[in-house]
Amino acid sequence: MTAIDPRIVGTWRMKSTAGRDDAGNILPPPYGPVAMGLVVFQADGRMMAVLCDGRASLPDGEPRQFMSYAGNYSFDGTTLSTRVDASSDASRVGGDQVRSVRFENGLMVLAPPRRLYAGIMQHQELAWERITR
Repeated sequence: MTAIDPRIVGTWRMKSTAGRDDAGNILPPPYGPVAMGLVVFQADGRMMAVLCDGRASLPDGEPRQFMSYAGNYSFDGTTLSTRVDASSDASRVGGDQVRSVRFENGLMVLAPPRRLYAGIMQHQELAWERITR
């Protein structure tokens, strides 16, 4: 088994989210204006993530964004790849969730590949603060 980079190991709380379109225009933040999330990376290569819109109530007709998944991960210092074996979205099971990773100002910033959401190609970044090692 390959050693896990210790910079990623621990429990992390979502600190902020940001989204932009292909032209660089700011989009509504992923998981709403009060995003909540926890991600845990164990030293044995196992992880789990839970993310949601944390507002107490939503405007009528607006669905609550929610995602959770778990699996075995690898991290080479810049790219995180998780082979999903459990997810709130069954279409993710058996696939890989890939994120670019950078560490800045005490935060871990994860950026998934650009994706189509609500009819717009989006570039997202989620910043996480470590709460335990």
